Amino acid sequence: MTDIQAEIYQKNLEIELLKLAKDTEDVVHSFFLAPKCHTLQSMNNHLETVLKETRSLRQRLLKPMCQENLPIEAIYQRSMVHLLELPVTFIEKLETYLETIRNVPHLDANLKKMSQALAKMDVLVTETEELAEHILKWRKQRKEVSSCIPKLLAEENVLHKHDIITSPSPSTSKVHAQTINAK
Repeated sequence: MTDIQAEIYQKNLEIELLKLAKDTEDVVHSFFLAPKCHTLQSMNNHLETVLKETRSLRQRLLKPMCQENLPIEAIYQRSMVHLLELPVTFIEKLETYLETIRNVPHLDANLKKMSQALAKMDVLVTETEELAEHILKWRKQRKEVSSCIPKLLAEENVLHKHDIITSPSPSTSKVHAQTINAK
């Protein structure tokens, strides 16, 4: 009985393997892979030649067709003009596309650099805000001092008119300067 169950289990495994092989044979079987591989190889060769000839192709496509007419019926000419613009713009942008593709592996490093730059910018913004606050405080103090100077000068003129102050002594000028600085 156990031998029969083991044999049934073995046959079920073989059936599952055959089903799996049937489902995936277009992916793994060499009979199906050979034409796909050949097609990919020919496309790769074509793309390599196109990439090698990009400069000459761009020059040929951008060069105006002097006194050459394409035998196209009038109803299709508008569509042909649009279709001819597409490869020209693609070739013009080909270098940027290739540069973008080259930068994809370096994306993580670039993101780290950007986050570091953002952190530095945040630090600079906070420092700038602090500096702006200090400048505003300094301006306020300067305005207060500037507003006090005419009052002090007016008081000094009044005292001179009444001959209360005879001559400025060094000690009084220092006191006067310290009062102005304190204000």
